[in-house]
Amino acid sequence: MHDGVMGAAALLLSFALRLDVAFLGNFWSFLAAAALFGTIVGVTGFVLGLNRGIWRYASLSDFLAIAGVATAALAIFTVFEFLINRLNLIPRSSIVIAWAFTIVLLAGPRAVYRVYRNQHDVRKGKVTKGTAKNVLLIGATDNAEAFIRTIKERQSASVEVLAIIDERGRRTGRAIRGIPVMGPLEKLPQILDRFEARGRRVEAIILTRSRQEYQRHAKLDELADVAARQKVDLLTLPNLLDMKSLDAEIELTPIKLEDLLQREPVKLEPQKIAAMIRSKNVMITGAGGSIGSELARQVAELGPLSLVLVDSNEYALYCINSELSQKHPSSPIHAVLCNVRERDAISSVVESHAPDLIFHAAALKHVPMVEAQPIEGIFTNAIGTRNVADAALRWKVAKMVMVSTDKAVNPANVMGATKRMAEMYCQAMDLEPKTLPTRFMTVRFGNVLGSAGSVVPLFEQQIRAGGPVTVTHPDIVRFFMTIPEACMLVLQAAAHEPDRVHERGRIFVLDMGSPVKIVDLARNLIRLSGRRPDVDIQIAYTGLRPGEKLYEELFDCNEKLSKTGSPGILAASARSIERAMIERIFDEMHRMINDLNVEGALRLLQSTVPEFTPGSKVQVTASSARSLRQ
Repeated sequence: MHDGVMGAAALLLSFALRLDVAFLGNFWSFLAAAALFGTIVGVTGFVLGLNRGIWRYASLSDFLAIAGVATAALAIFTVFEFLINRLNLIPRSSIVIAWAFTIVLLAGPRAVYRVYRNQHDVRKGKVTKGTAKNVLLIGATDNAEAFIRTIKERQSASVEVLAIIDERGRRTGRAIRGIPVMGPLEKLPQILDRFEARGRRVEAIILTRSRQEYQRHAKLDELADVAARQKVDLLTLPNLLDMKSLDAEIELTPIKLEDLLQREPVKLEPQKIAAMIRSKNVMITGAGGSIGSELARQVAELGPLSLVLVDSNEYALYCINSELSQKHPSSPIHAVLCNVRERDAISSVVESHAPDLIFHAAALKHVPMVEAQPIEGIFTNAIGTRNVADAALRWKVAKMVMVSTDKAVNPANVMGATKRMAEMYCQAMDLEPKTLPTRFMTVRFGNVLGSAGSVVPLFEQQIRAGGPVTVTHPDIVRFFMTIPEACMLVLQAAAHEPDRVHERGRIFVLDMGSPVKIVDLARNLIRLSGRRPDVDIQIAYTGLRPGEKLYEELFDCNEKLSKTGSPGILAASARSIERAMIERIFDEMHRMINDLNVEGALRLLQSTVPEFTPGSKVQVTASSARSLRQ
């Protein structure tokens, strides 16, 4: 009805503007023509869906739809008038004038209503004056424009954008929706000081681009440094252009440590991974740990036939089982309390649940603890892996994937040596012709942020306590990736199917990018907490711990590397040993563990992994054990 009335009024106005006083002489004929045109506008708008637009959210797309309706309606009206009286009644120029008036009268009320609703919502949502959070946006982007538009319409006083910083300096001096664009980024400290001098202190800096886009033009760690010095929050904005709902809450999230690692996201092959998991029985050992639990989450998303979670830690197993059961109520998820050290128990679990695929993530990973108690590390990491592998072979599991570590390369600690020993057992099983129905794969990667035993939670705790943050050595470096990324790459490696028999027994190595200095990691964490390194929080060097190296390696110099065809994954052909020989070594190792012969177990470990260099802590432990036995 509205569109029809406005259409009729538009045509009458065009006649009045074109004919002036002469318009009144033939008023009723013109009124009939206007009524016809109004009817055509209403019907055309209905057919083209113009009436389905919500006036509260009228936008450019609605304006284009209005222009389309006006054009179509005038074309139809012109045809009708030509058929009725050969267009002798109305002036030709009035049609063009009517087209402009129609667009104005259809769009005007919609725009007015939107402005009214916006102002109404602003008044309705208004909070006490002075509570608005002053922010700066980094990046003069479409996402910045969408954010400004949204907060003006919905959030008003909760956030106030003072300015936009164009890190490239291309739009400096211009404005987006009335907000000035300033820059370049090098002047950010002066801009912050300028606003504070005006009594409008900036409380947060919001990054409107993705981390990858921002890194092309500037360094994120430098921005974090400025934010720390000025004591303002550093936040990131989601992509508002991808929001599924206009009323969805905008979540401003703090910049995370992994955002400063400057790693390009690895492209995966989701079809191959999904095909490996979907409608299969999957078992995960160490499912309560940091790697095992994330593997369980990602596997559960891919629709396995069943998911078996195995762990010896009751509480950790309860937590991951509860989380996945709530998130996937229709998926069969089984929580099994079992220690991989118990050969018969793990064999019984594999027999009863009949998995098609086993991810073996159970391990002791804390280097100093395993150095102090080497028997425990050997029992869990080496003997436990053998128990799982033997059960997989006995009950004809299609594939077992062992999660290893970069510490297995030229190990300087017992933990790394035990993981290398576990690698050797899985290699021997994979190379043995009798085990062809079962694949044994090993995936090796470095440190993951936030994992059990990771340095990051310790640093965060020390920062909360006011410091100092303790780093073992100023030159110590490590490879890092996030837990989800590491687990995705484990799945990607597991989905890789070698075509030739000679490709068996290889160790898959994840591309960890460039190594990161631990002291730089500590400094970035301090900056992200809003403090200044060496000013607000001190960094103290404590010396290398027992079994700790200055740097880690992902592969040995004697290991031949080759590409797998899967992005982010390489294959290393490591030194292998015959299955019969490795089984005799493991049998002897198990006997020494039962006898609590620490010295003999370490001696056998070193002879099996000749590149292993025991640290002083292990030598003291072995000497103490020898004295006690004597």
